[in-house]
Amino acid sequence: MRLSKMPLTKMPCVKMPFSKMHGIGNDYVYVDLSQCPIDNPAEVARAVSDRHTGIGSDGLILIDHPSRGVDAHARMRMFNADGSEAQMCGNGIRCVTKFVVDRGISSENPLRVETGRGVLEMQWWLGEDGFVSEVEVDMGAPILDIASMSVRWPGVLGGARIIGAPWTVAMWSDALGAQGITRGVDWVTSAGVESVATVVSMGNPHIVFWCRDAAAVPIDSVGVAVERHAYFPQRINVHFVQAISRRELLMRTWERGSGVTLACGTGASAVCVAGVLEDRCDRAVAVNLPGGKLSLRWDEFDGRVRMRGSATHVFDGEWDLHTTRAIDATR
Repeated sequence: MRLSKMPLTKMPCVKMPFSKMHGIGNDYVYVDLSQCPIDNPAEVARAVSDRHTGIGSDGLILIDHPSRGVDAHARMRMFNADGSEAQMCGNGIRCVTKFVVDRGISSENPLRVETGRGVLEMQWWLGEDGFVSEVEVDMGAPILDIASMSVRWPGVLGGARIIGAPWTVAMWSDALGAQGITRGVDWVTSAGVESVATVVSMGNPHIVFWCRDAAAVPIDSVGVAVERHAYFPQRINVHFVQAISRRELLMRTWERGSGVTLACGTGASAVCVAGVLEDRCDRAVAVNLPGGKLSLRWDEFDGRVRMRGSATHVFDGEWDLHTTRAIDATR
């Protein structure tokens, strides 16, 4: 599969060619739109992401020509498992790079990819098999003012930052109750969750909590409660982070629209920024996620975050789009 050099023709597509790929366990279904135009990506994302009746993934990523006048080699759009569109995906864009380079669409290094966050630049390295194995992504500078994130934090005016702001046990109880979740908050003490939170956007919003034992957090219920909290009208990604040292962190993630994920590249970038802002880690740090490790660096001079990690191809296949419509009709 490769992006056609000819203008895209909107022909009906029944059998959708796809690639299943993952970045340290954060897995997506990738589709080259020059091979198969899709006019209902939210519907397709919900169908293919289902791990029982679909292909199984954290979402759908579409690869296309860059928009007219944009200086890039390709464009990506990313849809979560629930069909909602996100601005960026750090693990996903590494796999987009692998897709574009391995299939001969472009051999530029660095490679530029248009995203909802703007054009981002990727440096890539080949493995022993001659295919892309690792990618470093220039994630751009973090966004810290809450007005740019559509965050409504009581008592904090737009343009201000949420860094180490109070988040009490009572707030945990309120967040769970607002979603009709009846579990208690004893886990806050047993996991050693600190009573502060930091909000960072890397094109999509993230909230970071620090704790003594991330494994002790019941993230399935807590994550959805925070994701849908009234403070976050457009929802938010939720991270619980354990500082092993100033150069190594461990994190668990609840990703908005997808749930618990093995990895989150924009989240790891946000965690690095939050750690520096709260003086918990150095600007260069290794972040351990359930799916593997990412290297993060928040440059002191240009203010940009750079993330390096693997990109892995799993398999190729075809998806019958008639199946998509049948599955979505039952929801």
